[in-house]
Amino acid sequence: MATFVKHRGARGSNRSRGRGGRGTANGHRSKFFSTRVQDLEDEVSDGQSISEEANDQDEVISSESSDDEVEVRSTIAKPYSALLQSLSASTSDRKPTRKRQKLSADVSSSIAAIPEAQDESRSSAGADNPNVDEADEAVSESGEEPSDTESAELSEDGDANDSVDLFESHFNEVSEEYISKAVTEFQSSTWKPRKSVSKDGFKEVYVGPPETDSRVSGLTSTKEIGLKQRLRRRAEKALPSFDGIYEQLAGAVFGYRDVLFCERTSRNAPTLRYMTSLHILNHVLKTRDRVIKNNMKLAKADNDDIECRDQGFTRPKVLCILPTRQSCARMVESIVSLYEPEQQENKKRFLDAYSRHDESTLQDRPEDFRDLFAGHDDDMFRIGMKFTRKTVKFFSQFYNSDILFASPLGLRNAMEGEKSRKEDYDFLSSIELVIVDHCDAILMQNWEHVEYAFKYLNMQPKEAHGCDFGRVRNWYLDGNAKYLRQTIITTAFNTPEVNKLYARGLSNIEGKVKINREPYNSIISELGVQLRQTFSRFDSGSPNSDPDDRFKFFTTIIVPNIDKSSRIASGQCLGILLYIPSYFDFVRVRNFLAASQSAQNVSFGSISEYTPHKETARARSHFITGRHSVLLYTGRAHHFNRLRIRGCKKIIFYSLPENPIFYKEIAGDFLSKSISEGIVDPNDATSRAVFSRWDALKLERIVGSTRIGSMLKERAGDTFDFL
Repeated sequence: MATFVKHRGARGSNRSRGRGGRGTANGHRSKFFSTRVQDLEDEVSDGQSISEEANDQDEVISSESSDDEVEVRSTIAKPYSALLQSLSASTSDRKPTRKRQKLSADVSSSIAAIPEAQDESRSSAGADNPNVDEADEAVSESGEEPSDTESAELSEDGDANDSVDLFESHFNEVSEEYISKAVTEFQSSTWKPRKSVSKDGFKEVYVGPPETDSRVSGLTSTKEIGLKQRLRRRAEKALPSFDGIYEQLAGAVFGYRDVLFCERTSRNAPTLRYMTSLHILNHVLKTRDRVIKNNMKLAKADNDDIECRDQGFTRPKVLCILPTRQSCARMVESIVSLYEPEQQENKKRFLDAYSRHDESTLQDRPEDFRDLFAGHDDDMFRIGMKFTRKTVKFFSQFYNSDILFASPLGLRNAMEGEKSRKEDYDFLSSIELVIVDHCDAILMQNWEHVEYAFKYLNMQPKEAHGCDFGRVRNWYLDGNAKYLRQTIITTAFNTPEVNKLYARGLSNIEGKVKINREPYNSIISELGVQLRQTFSRFDSGSPNSDPDDRFKFFTTIIVPNIDKSSRIASGQCLGILLYIPSYFDFVRVRNFLAASQSAQNVSFGSISEYTPHKETARARSHFITGRHSVLLYTGRAHHFNRLRIRGCKKIIFYSLPENPIFYKEIAGDFLSKSISEGIVDPNDATSRAVFSRWDALKLERIVGSTRIGSMLKERAGDTFDFL
């Protein structure tokens, strides 16, 4: 497997190159320590806008306060282990937390002018209960009970007669004995994969305990899901029915199994988005209502013997990892349309910072490119979203949020800390649902950021953050939270990196499901032009040695042929485009061509994702005029720009692209353009690709499932020609 270099930027000169992003410049914000007033300010806030530079990134993390505030918090919050000991020593003295009464309307109006930044910079260590804010509590300090409408909403459990409440069965009705048994089975790898193929050509591989295999085999409509009452009508409108592969997918998603769906497209993306949004919203609302119901129960109890284990260490329960701000805006739009809140705080500010609608410049680009880059394509962001009974608030603190949205780069910056802020990943300690959408696009950013985030998911926190440990579920305290966390990954195609995350990072005791198309059809006959396509196999001992073996094959077999052709051509244009997916390999090949004696006759230019626009235009001009015989072109440069290189006569793939669309565009579109312009004779236009047995996944997507076996195992030869 090729080694990848860390790239913390993404797209051309418009992208951030490092981790710094667009954090605050001054690093100081006003602080307001009256918790009661701040909670009221949450309710009366009219969402006034704050400058983008001061609030867009860092203010949503509550632990980003100044050093003085951290010092104050450190005197209040102890490590969770110390609190556990003190809790066990004073169990008999514990009483339900008394809820604050709302102040009068006059007092509320008097504080309406408090800047919103004061609320967002408040430290979470001073919160009494980070899982539900005081404005949502069902019982006030004076003992006033909720209204009839509120009581009816809290009392309904969201279950239809013909549905099963999968939330309750997965998180609340599961016993400690079952969890211990399932964890032991998972760790000993005793689960056997079970495969099935659907009528519409999708292969489903389920790995998990046998007893859950038939519990939710598939869902045909949202009526079979134990949805909250307020979501049912809008869910039926957005998702009238599940058919085909979506029947099995819905069963896995709403059944709280881990999911890897490898057939995401721009056409089915809205359906997948609504499905995951409905699941997210149902999970958040059921979590919140259970906490409020138990608050009512504790407030009415006459003794202290009632135990309500309904929370995690921190409030955030859902993490959505997305590639761009526009994809975040689309996900939020789906969630809000299903929830239909009466009020949305900071909505205008969110739309200004995350959404754009000018797509006129992308009309000539491929459909998948428009799906990813239309709108706001910045890949450095993070934002919290908080729900109350009637309100949705954007840009809430991470520790006071229900859902966290972030790009891989934005999430890592939040975890590692910037400037004077220390490392913090406690806000990931109680995540119960992870969505990684458009994973194929995230692979083109920096996959290491995703692996870094998963490494710290569900770790026990270093600080208490106002947690009531008497309400924390036992499987959190036992360190088993990762075995009940659900992860949903959607991608256009599978890769070794995604497979590794699926195999090692997903540990759900409900099992996991992988869905991809079976079999793959060949695309070598869909290029739009008839040309000779050659695939050359080289021997590679292991994934770790593959980059060196590939480089050796290239320098000993391919480069001498290019050098020989350059001498014979005597200044004529060779028109060889060398496509190199990995930036690490690109740098290695570029340095070799510049310094090696065996390539002294080869003139070349290069275009990578970091090449400035002027140098890109110069390299393209020199290539089409024949001044450069070879043009080096990286995979990420094509992903972010989709350049249409003219003057190509031969295409050499140093390694096959993960995205099969790239093969069609480079081998098909580039050469067909040269043929139509008369630059090259159709008989002379060729394409050559280098592969090893470790390239099986991407090779299968190009040559098809019927050919892959013989090409990887054929002993009679290592070169395969297709006309």
